Amino acid sequence: MSRIAALTLTAALLAHTCAAALTLPAAPSTVDTDAERAAWTALMSSDGEYAAVAAYSAVIARYGPVEPYVSVLRAEENHVRALTRQLQRYGVAVPSNPYLGRIPAPTNLRVAAQAWADGEVLNVKMYDDLALLATGDTPLQKVFGNLRAASLQVHLPLFQQAAAAGGTLTAAQMGALRSPSGGPKR
Repeated sequence: MSRIAALTLTAALLAHTCAAALTLPAAPSTVDTDAERAAWTALMSSDGEYAAVAAYSAVIARYGPVEPYVSVLRAEENHVRALTRQLQRYGVAVPSNPYLGRIPAPTNLRVAAQAWADGEVLNVKMYDDLALLATGDTPLQKVFGNLRAASLQVHLPLFQQAAAAGGTLTAAQMGALRSPSGGPKR
């Protein structure tokens, strides 16, 4: 591994560690079922949707509106809204994103894209595990299934392609990964 790649990987790991080290709001006392804890974890954990929004926001703040980060950020914002609706359905007050402005942008987009491709694989496993906790809660199971599918079928291929292309994707490359209807291929 080159020195630059090692430093970039170290920066990416540091960013993840910084996210994990943040003091997060404890789950409110009203979060008392396994399904509620699963929804809270999917939103608030250092591997959750809030952390993803902050990470992609940091990339865009540093490098400008580059793909696939802009498109994935929009998707992550939708994921946050879906999980927020589930938590509100349980009567849980949802705090603002504690990660925004606290996760640094990576120093190299190619290494970041590969790390995020690997992260999408872990995200699929996270949703598989959380779905087991949501047994009996059909709406939450559906949300977890949709978020899992987005990670596996959309985000993972985008980041794999970006890693192979040097860290970003052109409009033509993004278009090649989209379906004829204009949405991401699934």
